[in-house]
Amino acid sequence: MSIASAPQPYRGVYPIAPTPFNEDESLDLEGQKRVLDCMIDQNVDGICILANYSEQFLLTDAERDRLLVTCLEHVAGRVPIIATCSHFSTRISVERACQAEAAGADMIMMMPPYHGTALKASESGNLTYFQRLADAISIPIMVQDAPLSGVTLSVSFLAELARQIPQIGYFKVEVPGAAGKIRDLIAAGGASIQGPFDGEEAITLMADLEAGATGTMPSALLPELIRPVVMDFLLENTEQAAETYAHILPLINFENRQCGLRATKVAMKVGGVIKSDVVRHPLEALHPETRRQLLEQAAALDILALRWGK
Repeated sequence: MSIASAPQPYRGVYPIAPTPFNEDESLDLEGQKRVLDCMIDQNVDGICILANYSEQFLLTDAERDRLLVTCLEHVAGRVPIIATCSHFSTRISVERACQAEAAGADMIMMMPPYHGTALKASESGNLTYFQRLADAISIPIMVQDAPLSGVTLSVSFLAELARQIPQIGYFKVEVPGAAGKIRDLIAAGGASIQGPFDGEEAITLMADLEAGATGTMPSALLPELIRPVVMDFLLENTEQAAETYAHILPLINFENRQCGLRATKVAMKVGGVIKSDVVRHPLEALHPETRRQLLEQAAALDILALRWGK
């Protein structure tokens, strides 16, 4: 299908929405709505749902369906929604993408097909995978280039995807040396590269912006403090961007290296956004000392998640 025209390129801060659970690990759908409202109040440019930081790999298909509808109905167009639809099966990925578009998603995000460390597609298989997705939907497709998949996506392959498939103009690059890969991708793909984003909780954001990134997809821990960095940089206020980033980098680093996806849940529970910070087993809660250090650093920055529900 041909790509639906967008009023302007997606850029800015598109954090990952966590999936809140009750103490028995069942879905907390009311808590999910509060998460989304908090994120909108964090002044985000958009929200990504059902991603790895949403614990998507711990959800049943039925739960994914409920969350997709709940999130899109509750946000109701207040900000764009990117829905992650990754699956090893091309057929199932296409079904998920069609479902997301029908529910009102503005974009889908896809990792290349993989299962474990050994089951991967060939490069031609990956090309066909993304082509079939594009044939089935009309909304943009963001390709997630992350170490979690274990799939190496070369710059030349990514640039070829963008040239061959107009719906693919957005890339979330969160591999080691992300800045170099973003720079090379822009050089290789030219105008086909509409939105190079970074990830990894924005831990390499300044280098990635210098390389040409126009957006970032961090967690929902402190997006209201990350967004001014991106916007100042895009407005060429680079010194202000660097100063702001240096101020918040210790918390970003602590989240990335010590906490992972649990950090946002801990902060949102303390801040009254959600009732429980449970992560689904086999994931485990933060060590009490790690939790204490996280909250101490977050409080020093007065992040919104710590006070939104109080």
